[in-house]
Amino acid sequence: MLGFLSVRQTLVLVCVGTVGLLAYGLYLQHVVGLEPCPMCIVQRYAMVLVALLAGLTALGKGRGVHLAGVVLMLLAAGFGAFVAARQSWLQWYPPEVTSCGRDFYGMIETFPLQRAIPMIFKGSGDCAAIDWTFLGGSIANWSFLCFVAIALVAVMLIARLLTRRFAPA
Repeated sequence: MLGFLSVRQTLVLVCVGTVGLLAYGLYLQHVVGLEPCPMCIVQRYAMVLVALLAGLTALGKGRGVHLAGVVLMLLAAGFGAFVAARQSWLQWYPPEVTSCGRDFYGMIETFPLQRAIPMIFKGSGDCAAIDWTFLGGSIANWSFLCFVAIALVAVMLIARLLTRRFAPA
C-alpha cells in the first residue's frame, strides 16, 4: 500500500488529503449550513493536527525526524478515531434525554479545562443528530474511516522507517 511512494511523498499526500477533508467540512458548515457539534470540532482539531504533522514531517530531513513525526501523526489520528467512534456510538444509541449542550468554545471559556474535557466527550443532543449521510454513513462514520486510514498509513510508514533503520548495510 503506497509502497511506490517515498516517505516524504506519502506524508505530502496525507497532508493534502486532510486539508481536502477539512475544506469539505468547512463547505458543509458555511455553504450547506450544517453546524458542527462539540465532538465534530474536536475531530477537526485532530485533523488539523494530522495535516500539520504530516506537512512539517515531510519538510524534515532524516529518518529520526520522519519517525518521530509519523508516530505523533499516528497518535493524533488515533485520538481523532476515538472521538469519531464515540460520536458514531452516540448516533447509533442516542441518549434517552437529548439536550443541546453548550458549544465547544463556551465550555472552554466557562469551565476549567479538567472539567470541560469530560463534558466535550460526554456529548450532547446535537452530537447524536445525523444531519448528513453519504452511502449510509454519517459524517462521524466517515471521519472514523478517514482517521483509521491515516493511522494505517502511519503504521506502514513506521514499519518502513524501522526496517530501513535496522536493515543490514
